[in-house]
Amino acid sequence: MNSDDTSKPSARGGNHTSGRPKQGRPTLSAPAKPGLGARAAASKILAAVVDRKTPLDGMLDAENGNPAYRVLEDNDRALVRAILNSALRHLPRIDAAIASMLDSPLPEGARALYHVLVVAAAQMLYLDVPDHSAVDLAVEQANQDPRNRRFAKLVNAVLRRIGREKQAILDSTSSVPAMPLWFLKRLEAAYGREAALAISETQLEPAAIDVTVKSDPAGWAKRLNGVVLPTGSVRLAAFDGSIPSLPGFSEGQWWVQDAAASIPAKLFGSLTGKRVVDLCAAPGGKTAQLILAGGAVTALDQSASRLKRLSSNLARLGIEAETVVADMAKFEPAELFDAALLDAPCSSTGTTRRHPDVLWTKGPEDIAKLAALQERLLAHALTLVKPGGIVVFSNCSLDPSEGELLVARVLANNAAVERVPISAEDWPGLETAISPLGEFRTTPSMLPLSQGFASGLDGFFAVVLRRI
Repeated sequence: MNSDDTSKPSARGGNHTSGRPKQGRPTLSAPAKPGLGARAAASKILAAVVDRKTPLDGMLDAENGNPAYRVLEDNDRALVRAILNSALRHLPRIDAAIASMLDSPLPEGARALYHVLVVAAAQMLYLDVPDHSAVDLAVEQANQDPRNRRFAKLVNAVLRRIGREKQAILDSTSSVPAMPLWFLKRLEAAYGREAALAISETQLEPAAIDVTVKSDPAGWAKRLNGVVLPTGSVRLAAFDGSIPSLPGFSEGQWWVQDAAASIPAKLFGSLTGKRVVDLCAAPGGKTAQLILAGGAVTALDQSASRLKRLSSNLARLGIEAETVVADMAKFEPAELFDAALLDAPCSSTGTTRRHPDVLWTKGPEDIAKLAALQERLLAHALTLVKPGGIVVFSNCSLDPSEGELLVARVLANNAAVERVPISAEDWPGLETAISPLGEFRTTPSMLPLSQGFASGLDGFFAVVLRRI
């Protein structure tokens, strides 16, 4: 078949001997084409995410990440990250685009071929990568992999056609929800079809950079070319520099923290003269907020290395907290606290703008397990405060089973606990995030901003509970 043929290629592949050296002739290893290592690394890591449910962050760690990633130069690492973020954000649409190019589905067991096609299509449809480069390197990838060699002509034909029909493909796939169907259905059940689709669209955009300042948000917004949000956070305009190079960072005047993540600690109000425990405290953004609110804070985490990082972060800010390495589910303090913050481990489905792998590495069973864990942790957290003491429970999940439904069960099962309603009047600009019961529920599609600043914020749930 001519490589320019616009008919749909067969997924059965071409000549099975294509690309094989002739018998008896020695072959010399040619140097790898520039950029091939980055595409190969992206394909391997994509496979680990979608096939083996491996979280992305760990594989992109500069020291302990995926070996294929670690050997790359910095510019190629940046390309790998861009490819993976785009591929995972748009995966249902990329799948639809590839399927429309084939006259039959890819063969079972052709997962390596699938990952090559997705990586190339992500570059062509959503990144500023020349089409010819993406096609050429994908074909080279196929030829170098014995599993894919016989499909090299198919790879070439599919991708060249995607290049020619790019705009039509983008238009035709724009109505495909950009998240797994299982999670979209859960969002529809919780928020309705329209809101669910709005969340799906919003998570296609990278997360904004928000910072929490020690004081004077308006002043720091001016210095940092930002805007003050209803949370009191400062949202930065897009920029290409490094965070530590910005004014005030080295002096410890602010720290990076998504606007939604700053809400739970603010729900306590003044903590002057009160003993507070921050459960699951690392990396310390909320701990810093509690300290600046006047609390004598104990920061607890089961990871010693994470608490070391927390202490380092607090040191830059010029503040400190008592740190305790412990499993919070077994933590028994010598003296009960006045207040406790439990920002619980969760499915993180509210953070897909910055962690687009979440919806591909977790499923309904994970949400159920995490909800059960959170319920146990919350029940224990309520025993750590004095009668009259406050517990703020929060997480970055969009699923009500980890939020509203969980809290309803805890209240139904414990007559010694009551909800303290949050008033919408206290949160101008985020009134719609306060439920009729007085609980906080943010979604990524909230907080539209003017041009020049990214809209949205992480999906978060928070509630204030009092021990009677």
